[in-house]
Amino acid sequence: MAVSLDPRVTKVVAEISTGRIAATMKKLEGFGTRNPHTPGAEAARAWIAEQLRSYSPRLEVRLDKHAATKGGRFVRDLEIVNIVAVLPGKSEKARHVIVSGHYDSMALVRKPGAATDWEATASAPHAPGVSDDASGTAVVLELARVMSQYEWEKTLVFIAFDAEEEGLVGSKLYAEDAKKTGMIVDGVLNNDIVGNDVGGGGKNESARVRVFSDDPPDGGSRSLARYIKEVGERYVPSMTVDLIFRADRFTRGGDHTPLNDAGFPAVRFTTEAENYQNQHTATDNFDNSSPSYAANVARVNGAAAAALALAPAAPEVTREAAAGAMKGRRVPMLSRGESGYDADLKWADPKDAGPVAGYVVTMRATTAPYWQKEWYAGAVHEYTLAGVSIDDVVFGVKSVDKDGNASPVSAYVLPRMIFEGAAAAVQKK
Repeated sequence: MAVSLDPRVTKVVAEISTGRIAATMKKLEGFGTRNPHTPGAEAARAWIAEQLRSYSPRLEVRLDKHAATKGGRFVRDLEIVNIVAVLPGKSEKARHVIVSGHYDSMALVRKPGAATDWEATASAPHAPGVSDDASGTAVVLELARVMSQYEWEKTLVFIAFDAEEEGLVGSKLYAEDAKKTGMIVDGVLNNDIVGNDVGGGGKNESARVRVFSDDPPDGGSRSLARYIKEVGERYVPSMTVDLIFRADRFTRGGDHTPLNDAGFPAVRFTTEAENYQNQHTATDNFDNSSPSYAANVARVNGAAAAALALAPAAPEVTREAAAGAMKGRRVPMLSRGESGYDADLKWADPKDAGPVAGYVVTMRATTAPYWQKEWYAGAVHEYTLAGVSIDDVVFGVKSVDKDGNASPVSAYVLPRMIFEGAAAAVQKK
């Protein structure tokens, strides 16, 4: 089906300012260090909160504070403070779209023998952390500024996490609270190291960005990643979104991970040209950054976040089985139909789904990374593809509003069969 550009999404992309992103990156560099142990972190968080409050009276800004005790990378007791700005939605206020980055920084100090000296690292006076991750914080602030001028169906949350460099501490604490309170999250767009486009080996990738997403292959995070690629490249054709189907880079982590582990769809944006010589050193500075690249990453974020905040919630494609080996477990609403040789799909609207005009059925080969075919089903809750085997392909369905804004795809995932009765019988013998 043909997809038109929503003028509200186009406006967000157009209003993102490279100059403002550059100014934010430069300002955060000016705090010297934003290690949680230092006055620089306290000054930086006060400035970030002040900026967020200045954008719009509808932005609800709060300091999400947690006590941290000495141990590990914390060389003394201190306070971890995430900066959270909430823009309440309209028809789907209970559903949230999160844009995040981390504002803390670190310059590693090594002991003889290459072990990290955490005492010296905590007090290192110059840890500019411009690409890692003043750039991500700049993306968060700029999207908060632009998007807070308008109303959205879903609630938008802009977060500058603390203590990412100390082990994803701020995001872990936020994720725990979000899970405890039953927060509904339709997507987390985390930005970490998006401020440079020239790598340590001279590689230049100014028109590409990596988006990492964790397994399972058709889980929420992977579906969100596919959504970002489709929407991001539609509204920002100058940028290519390269999907990396793994949780993160090898032996590395980011603030999307605790949120993904808590059951929320979460991905990470990262430059394709990392410079390992600059990361966690005094040379991760403004002179070695590219604000124009960070601005383009912000535009991709803005397109995806705006489209997601306007679109209805994704359909539910599973139900609780009433009998058989899967009794009490959720199984896909997918069958072979009356003939035994068709694909019969059914779905339902979740709570607070928002205004739905119709649904689109999608299909791809089991080995294909992206959806290959789609059919507009209309304002119905079931659809049959005659003569199509449900064993050979992957099916999905997405909700669409009257303006063509679509949700991420909900995929019909093959359940793992439970043979508890058979196992018990074997054990008895």
